[in-house]
Amino acid sequence: MPPQEDATNSRRGRPNDPDRRDRIIDACLDVISRSGVAGTSHRKVAARAAVPLGAMTYYFDGMDDLLREAFTRFATTVSDRFERRMAAASDPATAQEAVTAIILEDVFGDDRDLILSHELYTLAAREPAYRSITTGWMQRSRAALEHHFDPETARLLDALIEGLTIHRALDSEERDPREVDVAVRRIIAG
Repeated sequence: MPPQEDATNSRRGRPNDPDRRDRIIDACLDVISRSGVAGTSHRKVAARAAVPLGAMTYYFDGMDDLLREAFTRFATTVSDRFERRMAAASDPATAQEAVTAIILEDVFGDDRDLILSHELYTLAAREPAYRSITTGWMQRSRAALEHHFDPETARLLDALIEGLTIHRALDSEERDPREVDVAVRRIIAG
């Protein structure tokens, strides 16, 4: 005879945890931002998500599956933010301002996202299976830019944004934010 279910939708009377999978993915991103991909383990992610270690294999086929899910969520979140900024632009001047804001506020504003970006870039450079995530991310960025700029300008702006993330991560000298505006204007002006 099957166990009785009660109002909590659990066989043993404990409430189900419908957000557990999402918490694990978010925890994985937190662990990666602190320890890097190489330092991320099921044990660390489970502890950060406050779930039993066994939950990891229940929701994910292995670390690669979890990393793909986590980096896909990260890339989607960043792309959504990028698209919202570009969609809010109504003319060339506000589109230029949006690109500058993406760089100064989104790319430069959050060390966690900066680290996650570089961890994903490194993983995708080593493991072709992760390139679909970065390729999709770049395609979405360029498509958002192409609503306001020709394809070549969009590609150059996207490369500027990505290149500046590298400089932001590695340059020990503080840069003048006005340089970003100058670079964006020069690319747009051709």
